[in-house]
Amino acid sequence: MKSYSTITGPHWLSALRRFAVITFLGHLIWEAGHIPLYTIWVEGTWGEIIFAAVHCTGGDLLIAMSSLLLALFFFGTGSWPQRRVYPVLGAMLVMGLGYTVFSEWLNIEVREAWAYREIMPVIPIIDAGLTPMLQWIFVPLAAYFGAVRHSSRKVGVPDA
Repeated sequence: MKSYSTITGPHWLSALRRFAVITFLGHLIWEAGHIPLYTIWVEGTWGEIIFAAVHCTGGDLLIAMSSLLLALFFFGTGSWPQRRVYPVLGAMLVMGLGYTVFSEWLNIEVREAWAYREIMPVIPIIDAGLTPMLQWIFVPLAAYFGAVRHSSRKVGVPDA
């Protein structure tokens, strides 16, 4: 019978699980923190505000997991997260941030599904809120390195 030690086991599954948990918690905290920058904060009921935060966190989790899985499909290897850590990270960030810019434009300008308050800092040229863009840099970075750091400590420093 084969025995899988911590060195030869499939670390990718544990890394994906850690990524999902850290992502969920990070986005939930971020959503709760920046929801006052949206009009729902002054126009919505507490029930609507809580629903929006939970709903957006669920969407954030789906976007993050999809971005990571696509990045793994195109840039990963069977030895991830010990190998190809940085190409996967870069692709994941580009996809997540790209989708966020598109989603902010679609939901604010076209669908008018949500709106910024006047206190939301907006990035010129793309007219997207600063906090959603920062969210899609900092939360995925923290989740990714939180997920792969644990796996890479078992077998050495990850390759780029």
